[in-house]
Amino acid sequence: MVSLVKTRSRLPQVQYDELLIWLLVALLTLGLVMVYSASIATAEGSKFTAYQPTYYLMRHGVFIALGVLAGIFAFQVPVQTWQNYAPYLFVAGAVLLLLVLIPGIGREVNGSRRWLSLLVINLQPSELMKLFAVLYAADYTIRKGKVGHVFSKAFVPMFVVMVVVGALLLLEPDMGAFVVIISIALCTLWLGGFNIKVFAGLLVALPLAFGALILSSPYRMQRVIGFMDPWSDPFGKGYQLSHALIAFGRGEWMGVGLGASVEKLFYLPEAHTDFLMAVIAEELGLVGVAAVIALFALLVVRAFQIGRHAAFLERNFSALVAQGIGVWLGVQAMINIGVNMGVLPTKGLTLPFLSFGGSGVVVNCIAAAVLLRVDYENRRIARGLPA
Repeated sequence: MVSLVKTRSRLPQVQYDELLIWLLVALLTLGLVMVYSASIATAEGSKFTAYQPTYYLMRHGVFIALGVLAGIFAFQVPVQTWQNYAPYLFVAGAVLLLLVLIPGIGREVNGSRRWLSLLVINLQPSELMKLFAVLYAADYTIRKGKVGHVFSKAFVPMFVVMVVVGALLLLEPDMGAFVVIISIALCTLWLGGFNIKVFAGLLVALPLAFGALILSSPYRMQRVIGFMDPWSDPFGKGYQLSHALIAFGRGEWMGVGLGASVEKLFYLPEAHTDFLMAVIAEELGLVGVAAVIALFALLVVRAFQIGRHAAFLERNFSALVAQGIGVWLGVQAMINIGVNMGVLPTKGLTLPFLSFGGSGVVVNCIAAAVLLRVDYENRRIARGLPA
């Protein structure tokens, strides 16, 4: 018996979060299947795709492969290195957001200027900025921890930074990314234990600034209020949402079957990107929607558990990064699903890990790798090993 115990003690312990890895595999796999299902008709009938039904499938597969490779590389980077470079990465992200707005450099699609052309693919800086915002907010909270009770030192810098970034995003316009980044910043400060007065100041000032930016643009105002009654203009501003709701209605409990969606047949715009959830609802029904929500819920819970473990080990930056990633992915998924169901105004946000989009998929994979790295270091430190 003693020898058996000794043998077990010498067995290598698992250094990776297997549950988290399987959650990511499930989301990426489901996304690949549903992107193909949602895009096959569009790809087959479009001159842009050379009438190839597998056009989006192949590209999405390449994006996933690139994301996995980028994630493997990101996993090799110690969390301390991310902390050291967090402010510089955030500044680099802001510069990229500025470059997008310069005519001739930024690429405009459907009235939005959100992309930088890199010949083969287009880079969407706002996706990178979400990751950089997580790192910067965590580093800012740690650096300002000793003066977190001083309003001018803790409140003003973060407020100014968020207003500048928000202005750049809304000029694209990309209101959805702005909402996600604001959520990341506020939740990180809250989780970091900032003084309630400072947190309340940001909680009041940022929405006021956000509201002023919305009111200053009739286009943004229409986007905010247009979702309330899509049937009042079903062939105009309510067209996309009305067809998304039809897709949800057709799906009922079990769905119409994989590949049998009608709305994806040139009725529902952006069926493979922003409104992929509507196709999931139509083809897989309430069961499929519940499964997707459950996967994201487990992912967010696991991120917060990893963050709590890091906090227990007094690795405060790692804790805030893990929980910030959880907030980011959870809020973005919630907004996308809410938009598809008509309970939130259209934001132009994709469903993390599932929707078609190169920048989004790659950055999501990098964020997942950083989360896995935090957990990896937690496990090593808990065993008395160097991170």
